[in-house]
Amino acid sequence: MADQPAQGTGTVVPWKPDGLAYGGDYNPEQWPREVWREDIALMKEAGVSLVTVGVFAWGLLEPDEGTYDFAWLDSVLGLLHGAGIAVDLATPTAAPPSWLLGKHPDILPVRADGTRLAPGSRLGWCASNPHWRTHSLRIVRALGERYGAHPAVRMWHVGNEYGNGNRLCHCAHSARAFRTWLAGRHGSLDAVNAAWGTAFWGHRYGAWEEIEPPRDAGMPGNPGLVLDFSRFSSDALLGQYEAERAVLRELSPDRHATTNFMVGAGPHVVDHAAWTPAVDVVSTDHYTMGADPHREQELAFSADRTRGLAGRRPWLLMEHAASAVSWQPRNLAKEPGEMALNSLAHVARGADGALFFQWRQSAAGSEQYHSAMVPHAGTRSRVWKEVRELGAALRALAPVAGTEVAPAGVALLVDDEAAWAWDAGPKPHQGLRITDVAREYHRALWRRNILTDVITPRTPLEGYEAVVVPALYLVGDETIRALEAYTHSGGRVLVTHLSGIVDPANRVRLGGYPGAFRDMLGVHVEEFRPLPDGVDGTLDTGWTYSRWTEHLHADGAEVIASYDGGPLGGLPAVTRNPVGEGEAWYVSADLGQEGVESLLRRFLAPTGVRPTARTPAGVEAVRRVSATGSYLFLLNHTGEEVTVEASGEDLVCGRSVGGRARLAARSYLVLEQAPGEGAAEPNGYDGPRGG
Repeated sequence: MADQPAQGTGTVVPWKPDGLAYGGDYNPEQWPREVWREDIALMKEAGVSLVTVGVFAWGLLEPDEGTYDFAWLDSVLGLLHGAGIAVDLATPTAAPPSWLLGKHPDILPVRADGTRLAPGSRLGWCASNPHWRTHSLRIVRALGERYGAHPAVRMWHVGNEYGNGNRLCHCAHSARAFRTWLAGRHGSLDAVNAAWGTAFWGHRYGAWEEIEPPRDAGMPGNPGLVLDFSRFSSDALLGQYEAERAVLRELSPDRHATTNFMVGAGPHVVDHAAWTPAVDVVSTDHYTMGADPHREQELAFSADRTRGLAGRRPWLLMEHAASAVSWQPRNLAKEPGEMALNSLAHVARGADGALFFQWRQSAAGSEQYHSAMVPHAGTRSRVWKEVRELGAALRALAPVAGTEVAPAGVALLVDDEAAWAWDAGPKPHQGLRITDVAREYHRALWRRNILTDVITPRTPLEGYEAVVVPALYLVGDETIRALEAYTHSGGRVLVTHLSGIVDPANRVRLGGYPGAFRDMLGVHVEEFRPLPDGVDGTLDTGWTYSRWTEHLHADGAEVIASYDGGPLGGLPAVTRNPVGEGEAWYVSADLGQEGVESLLRRFLAPTGVRPTARTPAGVEAVRRVSATGSYLFLLNHTGEEVTVEASGEDLVCGRSVGGRARLAARSYLVLEQAPGEGAAEPNGYDGPRGG
């Protein structure tokens, strides 16, 4: 991630006003002009400071090929600038206009079954299509030439949610580009055949032209081919982003550029870790799933992962929902106070702003029931009241802007390529999402208010007291070396089942699982033993397990827990192996939540890892820090009033809190403290749960 545009010419315009950014997607083209002035007045009332404009406006900006209408956008930017509201101006390439798709229907993506998508949605384009590239860069150039130095424009919003609808395209253009990509990655056809193991089923390739995208063949495709196609597709979309950004660098070198990721548990539609160096500001969209009983923790996981991508520096929440979304099976409204809790949970974990989709709820279109800052009910609504209150709170929290989240003692390794590899072909347990394993271990730490950095395997590990490797299915040699060096130098590593199974070509590492980590762990797995639904068991420690077990052998490692009864009765389940100055633990079973928490308590006991604060169950505690101050966020996700031991200056209400604070149901408190004030006691992992 760059600090400033690559050309570095002139003074770089700050990407946001002072303080924390607040606002959302603003789509004035959906409304008559008389509404625009009302919008500006309401934005000022709510404290809006940054809006995204023009995401889906291509068809209005260029109604016919080569004919532009910028008058309405000129007016909108003038109104916003006059009101002191900054603009994150979008390139409108998320929505190709109808005339373009009519002239070049081959721009539309092709599914694996060979059918071409019809017009009528968004992101209806293939990243490898030359017609698409030509026309998309032309509209970007037109925008850059007209608005590259506009005083309202603080940042460029390049595209929108790349891959969300066009992640994969199986057309002829994609096939040709895929072959070129493969030649660059592997160097020769022999190398491709070796990497993919094409001798199986006699699928050896004798010419590049024989290689096609993994289209529907009636049977599962080659896992190596499927994984490489996912990599290629992410790179193809990144190429489109970089091409648009390059035009803007030329025409608007003093403005930052970003695009909105969609960071969650994964697997993601693109490899965000590979994209991060191409953005000046890491930004993401996040929407909670109403049916998820652990949605507050899922939000924390997403924010911790975004912070990891941002290198622990501040990032931007580009989109989230004021209340209900419109695309889940049941679109549940947020409870009173939940919107502010969601927003401030992101801020607590590193966001320097909270933006929504969208400003005014649409009266028509595919997302007409997606909530917005100004709902269908208008200003006579609970949502609007909470929007105003949140704006006031974020203004009061201005001192938090630019600070960083306090250093985490624990790192959790997560990788999109590893999840793609697991999903690329048949597997021992078709119903097991390996991304769920990472969430389970993160949840155990989150419940105890143990701050965790969710990072890629390529992130340096120095400074962490412990590293958790949850179901990291694909592992490269550099990751093996990094973890071994970290452990030898005194680090503690905990590896779970389904880690280190395949190499970057998606080929199984032979000699017993987990092939990548056998030597470090001092164990080998003879056989996977996935369990049928409804079948579970217990270890001799009392920890329960389900879904997954393994026939594990301890090759010098100490046995911490064994299977109690059943076909694996008496065999090791959890082990510990001394490595240099550190230790490497292995967990062969899919433990229940209490087992994961008990295991982590034991694993972390010798370290200095401790909770951010001791809180009642359901109260999240996170700290942001600077050289001169500390800001403790306390978020009560429960439906009950609670009391928390804490002291400091309440930034939002402007009062002093001395020792004990009451938090109403679904409310929050942000305390400014002196550096070091309010730190938890060592070995606080055994304290009350945080949620």
